[in-house]
Amino acid sequence: MTDQLIIFDTTLRDGEQSPGASMTRDEKLRIAKLLERLKVDVIEAGFPASSNGDFEAVKAIANAIKDSTVCGLSRANDRDIGRAAEALKGAARGRIHTFIATSPLHMEKKLRMSPDEVHEQARLAVRFARNQIGDVEFSPEDGYRSDPDFLCRVLETVINEGATTINVPDTVGYAIPELYGNFIKMLRERIPNSDKAIWSVHCHNDLGMAVANSLAGVKIGGARQVECTINGLGERAGNCSLEEVVMAVKTRKDYFGLDLRIDTQHIVAASRMVSQTTGFVVQPNKAVVGANAFAHASGIHQDGVLKARDTYEIMRAEDVGWTANKIVLGKLSGRNAFKQRLQELGVAMDSEGEINAAFLRFKELADRKSEIFDEDILALVSAEEVSHVGEQFAFVSLSQHSETGERPQAKVVFTVQGKEVTGESDGNGPVDASLKAIESHVKSGAEMVLYSVNAISGSTESQGEVTVRLQNAGRVVNGVGADPDIVVASAKAYLSALNKLQSQAERVAAQG
Repeated sequence: MTDQLIIFDTTLRDGEQSPGASMTRDEKLRIAKLLERLKVDVIEAGFPASSNGDFEAVKAIANAIKDSTVCGLSRANDRDIGRAAEALKGAARGRIHTFIATSPLHMEKKLRMSPDEVHEQARLAVRFARNQIGDVEFSPEDGYRSDPDFLCRVLETVINEGATTINVPDTVGYAIPELYGNFIKMLRERIPNSDKAIWSVHCHNDLGMAVANSLAGVKIGGARQVECTINGLGERAGNCSLEEVVMAVKTRKDYFGLDLRIDTQHIVAASRMVSQTTGFVVQPNKAVVGANAFAHASGIHQDGVLKARDTYEIMRAEDVGWTANKIVLGKLSGRNAFKQRLQELGVAMDSEGEINAAFLRFKELADRKSEIFDEDILALVSAEEVSHVGEQFAFVSLSQHSETGERPQAKVVFTVQGKEVTGESDGNGPVDASLKAIESHVKSGAEMVLYSVNAISGSTESQGEVTVRLQNAGRVVNGVGADPDIVVASAKAYLSALNKLQSQAERVAAQG
């Protein structure tokens, strides 16, 4: 007998809590549409009460997504829950996910509440949420480090109040697989009404065991929902990786005996989109989606794979979306071919005007680069968001001069609220000079905490993708820029980061 494992993706909520990984409404919507295409069961779209921007993003996703449940996070209070319910009004299937900390450490130091007060607040929150919507998930934050007797009491109560999913998070990544699996099993055995709810696991990766702990919660504990993110994105060391847990369950169905709804052929496209949107590069040896995941350097391995793939490959690369035919378009490609490729990559554009603008950018790139790869198209769509109407800064042009023994000089033309300005500066190199030229006019005072360059494809003709991470007044943001000219890509990334710094929407940290 098999049964269904629910995949709950929290890339747009918990994943976005990585420093600098915050996304715009349009970026979130684009990723949500690809998650729907991936057939993710539940998409946690954000935390509506944290900011107006997050509220609008959750609302937009709820209105657009039809085949997945859309979930909004809320703390265990009426204001947060009401805000989430309002954002989810347009959802075909909506869920409110409410949480409160239950570990002694969190209750005493963070909440400054007694166990009885926490128990009562959890009860009232779930009751209020259930009056708003039929699908309610409850999480005891730091559940794994909570007193088992108290946790059983709280969870029995919230199930009685109508919670349909109970999630037991390992919020700080402290768990060990066997112990965590047995912890879930113990809760389900001790709580009289445990069969009235679906049990879920949410594991962080601080000790590198988020996927192992999640799978133990499923196999040993009997959980039937896994909360995870694309590429394992998340604060600190990240979350349980969607692609790893999905392919583990699918590849070892003989052991897990579970069915999945996920269409795995879209996994690589989702990984690329999240990476290029957030600027968090996927390491080459990352399981399933890393560039080397299906590469064989050893002569013995190569010989074996050529004779029979399953000698060294337990999964087929094409089953997760890798393709040997990576070159898709060139400068002679027409608009329809470009539009079709966008659809295949999961990039949904709302209007013909947006498609036409993207096609013009594609043609400009194709004039400079003979072969256009999937990665180029995703980078083009992601990085060019700085030119959207309403953004404060947008790149126009750049000129720079450098030679051995001389200090490089740069002049950058960019727009500030639609008006062209010019910045000039020297620097230690052409990139340094260009970014100082921008800063000479903007005077943001931001500190750069990360600068990285990643080749989008594999030749000297490749576009360079640059990530710039800025910090100012406690805010950390990422900017991403792509261009065949690394200096231009750097300027675009810096302006992208400045645009995010200008967005003053406050976020309230939440973690389940």
